[in-house]
Amino acid sequence: MTQVYLINQETIRRFEDISPNIKPERLLSHIKKAQDLDFKMLLGRPFFNSFISQFNPDGTIKDNAPEGYRNLLNGNEYLDLNGNIVLYEGIAPALVYFTLARIIETDAVRFSSTGLVSKTHDTSVSLSSTDISKLTGRYRSIANAYANEIEKFLNDHRDDFQLWQYDLKNKNARQPAARIRGIDRTSFNLSTDLTDPLIINPLWQ
Repeated sequence: MTQVYLINQETIRRFEDISPNIKPERLLSHIKKAQDLDFKMLLGRPFFNSFISQFNPDGTIKDNAPEGYRNLLNGNEYLDLNGNIVLYEGIAPALVYFTLARIIETDAVRFSSTGLVSKTHDTSVSLSSTDISKLTGRYRSIANAYANEIEKFLNDHRDDFQLWQYDLKNKNARQPAARIRGIDRTSFNLSTDLTDPLIINPLWQ
């Protein structure tokens, strides 16, 4: 079966800046992982396989694809079950941020003949492993927020997606290891270090 890519570099650029120097094959590798490991977990294997089967090898959706699948892909405006107007943005935002999280997570390290090595640059400073972990978690949190919108769309259109089954275990499994909802700034927890990065430039809001 031909590999189908649901997003590309131009899709990612609509949401975040990305270096044009990243090798196309490396970017496609991250997109594939985001689709196969993150998006497939969201939809469930049977529904994911059915959805992917509606695409041409070049990533465009087939002319005879069901309208519901087109709306799932591209997004649309609709009334939910409570009569509220919902502007659903499609699958691209979630896939973009799942992909970015995987790029950040893996591109800081390279395999070499002597083992795993960290990338260094003459004109820049590499992020610490802690900062990389925080940034990865931040992008995964954004991806999960968009994934929640996909779930809502599917739940609101159950009649159009017979293979869709909500799975709380899958939802919990895709959460990042650490999620900060807020920071306790009481006298017991407030840092006295004025260089504390959470005080100067919080990574998570």
